[in-house]
Amino acid sequence: MKALVCSAFGPIADLRPGTLPDPVPGEGQVLIEVKAASVNFPDALIVQGRYQVRPELPFAPGAEAAGVVRALGPGVQGFSVGDTVVASTGHGAFAELCLAQAAKVSRLPQGMDFEHGAAFVLTYGTSLHALQQVGRLQAGETLLVLGAAGGVGLAAIEIGRALGARVIAAASSEEKLALCRRSGADATIDYTQPEWRRRVEALTDGQGADVVYDAVGGVHAEPALRATAWRGRYLVVGFAAGEIPRLPLNLALLKERQILGVFWGEAMRRDPAQHEANMAQLGRWFEQGLLRPAITERVPLDHAAAAIQRLADRQAMGKLVVLPGADA
Repeated sequence: MKALVCSAFGPIADLRPGTLPDPVPGEGQVLIEVKAASVNFPDALIVQGRYQVRPELPFAPGAEAAGVVRALGPGVQGFSVGDTVVASTGHGAFAELCLAQAAKVSRLPQGMDFEHGAAFVLTYGTSLHALQQVGRLQAGETLLVLGAAGGVGLAAIEIGRALGARVIAAASSEEKLALCRRSGADATIDYTQPEWRRRVEALTDGQGADVVYDAVGGVHAEPALRATAWRGRYLVVGFAAGEIPRLPLNLALLKERQILGVFWGEAMRRDPAQHEANMAQLGRWFEQGLLRPAITERVPLDHAAAAIQRLADRQAMGKLVVLPGADA
């Protein structure tokens, strides 16, 4: 099968289009013909050997896909050949065929095409788990989203609104902030500006944000924690800035703030029933018109490595979708 091949852990630029053997589903696995896959930040880490999972070489990156079930491994129930599905794959989605654990496969929501399905599972699954299970975001609270123009950030904006929160989006350019407003942000902040946290305080009558969703880290983490309200919840989602921050813990003490880690993949493994319930909720919200992934680029498999590099360099907005069947 055609695939984007990682033959050795190293620079993203070393990825090459090539071929890999057709995968065969094992116990509890589903074989999916990939119609669309999307680029996520872990793709950039996994090919460099910097992720918590290191697949056996050679492999195809790609952590989420949408497509058609082509075969079922032993023990799989609830799916049939020909079903249209979305899946969290971990890796392997930048190929014509990929495998996924049945517990991480869901039916394509009604009215959703493959391209939007490919942009749905990881970003929306992560953001709903972060905001609902970990952050316990309540209607009427204020949510601050850092890196808000990225895939998980835009998902967090839409989910925050669906949960009844007021959403403040923080990003690094007016173009990105405009996208955040189109996705439903109530207010926006350019966090490249000095003392940007004062803007959060001004927008919240001096109280700060009840929940902070931080997928960026780096130099933005400390001011974001300082902008968190009394007994607010600061969610550690990721480190797209490339630097893991060192936070002064007195900032947690002074306002009884909570610093909470978000590890969606492990939470999904430990509680697949909760993941299934979350995906069903997201599907209902999509059908109600409350959610719609913002796809900004569609690329063929031959251009997938460049798309991963743009995301790693923080030069992309929204979701970048890879189409294995498209011509270069």
